[in-house]
Amino acid sequence: MERKIRIILAKPGLDGHDRGAKVLANAFRDDGMEVIYLGLRQTPEMIVNAALQEDADVIAISILSGAHMTLFPKIVKLMKENEINDVLLIGGGVIPSDDVELLKKEGVAEIYGPGTSTKIINQYIKNWFKNNPRD
Repeated sequence: MERKIRIILAKPGLDGHDRGAKVLANAFRDDGMEVIYLGLRQTPEMIVNAALQEDADVIAISILSGAHMTLFPKIVKLMKENEINDVLLIGGGVIPSDDVELLKKEGVAEIYGPGTSTKIINQYIKNWFKNNPRD
């Protein structure tokens, strides 16, 4: 039996809206993935520590607060400091396209905007997982 993909899903910063994150959590679970939803107001340190403790394959971040250019780079930096090189970092939210390109250069694999089909996100994760097996 193939092991389940383990996803840390979190809302960093002061963002108080988590409906989209809950929709994603359900979509990931419905597609056979294991989700650890950390909830609202998580710090980058809390997110990366949870990824380490839970042996996560994916860190999925939802940001609607406008703090994406601060929070994502902090998460990337902490992942590097903790030698987390085999975990997929993706995000979503209302993020301007210019910022999306900068975040991808920083190390965020993919950013999804509002209205993106959960099937597209799930397929991206599954393809990444298949092409990046962990020992």
